[in-house]
Amino acid sequence: MPNASQACATCGNVYDKAFQVTANGQSYTFDSFECAAQKLAPTCEHCKVRILGHGLEAEGGRFFCCDHCAERAGVKGLRDRV
Repeated sequence: MPNASQACATCGNVYDKAFQVTANGQSYTFDSFECAAQKLAPTCEHCKVRILGHGLEAEGGRFFCCDHCAERAGVKGLRDRV
């Protein structure tokens, strides 16, 4: 039986194949990539999807999944491609 230290940081599931991710100096245990993404991936300020790719970051730590969403939120000058 897995121990409680292997409980997923997102859903609490105790899983014998759990894995750890260290981000910003903090370590997390997850039972799936889905749970890791829910806990750690930024959210697009406009459409609210989790940003699993590069995404775009505006001044002030504002995150967007694409330039379309950034423009809809009033942010100018960000581009998906150069």
